[in-house]
Amino acid sequence: MSKPSRSGRFSQTSITLGIIGLLYAALSVGVSRSAARSPNVAAASPDELALLDGYRHVEVASASDALERITGKRGYMSHRMRPLFASKFAGVALTVQLKKEENQDPDALNGMLAAIDQGAPNSVYVLVLENGIDIAGIGGLMGTAMAARNFSGAVIDGGVRDVAYLQKIGFPVFALGIVPSTSVNHYRFAGVNVPVVCDGVPVNAGDIVAADADGVVVVPRAKASEVLATAQEMDYKEHSMYGYIEKLKSIEEAVKKFGRL
Repeated sequence: MSKPSRSGRFSQTSITLGIIGLLYAALSVGVSRSAARSPNVAAASPDELALLDGYRHVEVASASDALERITGKRGYMSHRMRPLFASKFAGVALTVQLKKEENQDPDALNGMLAAIDQGAPNSVYVLVLENGIDIAGIGGLMGTAMAARNFSGAVIDGGVRDVAYLQKIGFPVFALGIVPSTSVNHYRFAGVNVPVVCDGVPVNAGDIVAADADGVVVVPRAKASEVLATAQEMDYKEHSMYGYIEKLKSIEEAVKKFGRL
């Protein structure tokens, strides 16, 4: 058998490289188009990551106290907003509003799903359903998508279902209750990254949302660094007080020394 000529081998190599180049170009175009469709997906800056790490380590009660001290306003949600299981997280608010509307429109909730698929890592999905305390705003499918996209968690002004599955995958959700209902045919998407009021607390896209066993607090982004620094100071004082109280058997003496209650 005769060997392929040198020119034949070069020709085959050129063809192969050309095909690879075309595939790479097509892939690059696909990636760029995907990015264009997903404006919320962006790498967090080092400053933002440091901010979130700080909020993940302070107690929500301290963040709540710090916010009230600095702004004079309440930023915590009510006792009704409870976790499906013991959870602690902090992230950046991605807000979604649903409007109560009976319909047979198969596209009525498409915007809600698109908001998830375009959400960035470290997002907290803040969903408000108009008069929706007995309507499940999130279930296993949506929770799976959020977990796959590395959301920090979800806070729902409404109900939650598929509880066993959400517990199985470990995706943290705070909600007003557990119900087996659906929003399909009963609600319509009304906006993403719009100002909402979630369990009585104003939330804007980009705000910091922190949650733990004590509940949920929302910190306006413009005040987030200042509130965090004050919350860290409060945490340090409070944690230092425990041993002092045990030693002296007096909370009054501890409050006098540390100035924290």
